[in-house]
Amino acid sequence: MSTPVVRVAHRRALPGSQEAYEAVLRGMCQAVSQFPGFLGAEITPPLSPTDEYRVTIKFETDDNLATWDASDERQRWHEAMAPLTEGPPEYHLLSGLDAWFIPPRTPVAHPPSRARMALVTWLGIFPTVSVFLWFVAPYLADLPFLPRTAVLTALIVVTMTWVVMPRLVKWLKPFLHPARD
Repeated sequence: MSTPVVRVAHRRALPGSQEAYEAVLRGMCQAVSQFPGFLGAEITPPLSPTDEYRVTIKFETDDNLATWDASDERQRWHEAMAPLTEGPPEYHLLSGLDAWFIPPRTPVAHPPSRARMALVTWLGIFPTVSVFLWFVAPYLADLPFLPRTAVLTALIVVTMTWVVMPRLVKWLKPFLHPARD
């Protein structure tokens, strides 16, 4: 199972340019949606006029994101944004727990509540930790506390990241992202 790649860009609009900047962002999101492997995009406006915008883009693979990054289309949109912003965007790639909870593809997506994310995380961690404590911990009993804990937590993190959470998030998608009225 491949892990989607999620990139978050932070950028501040120039005072008085917020409306024009949002229009360019919406146009860019429409353009990127036509690229192979596109899974979704979300624009999060700032809470105050001096805060940054956040744009989250999700692709099926790193190669799909690289195709978008290398495209003339992306270059044109970034040129259109430049006079409306205070500088270049700051990028962050998400992985692990952060990437599990990116909303599904919708025109305007909202992340699940922290309570729902916490419940789904617990539903994954509780049985995973229980299985490792029951079946693996006895074989590690002769190790000192810190190495034993390091091995157990490494096994749990790997299992959660590549086995448990991708399936749980898929199965519990209606719970995490209920339809809004």
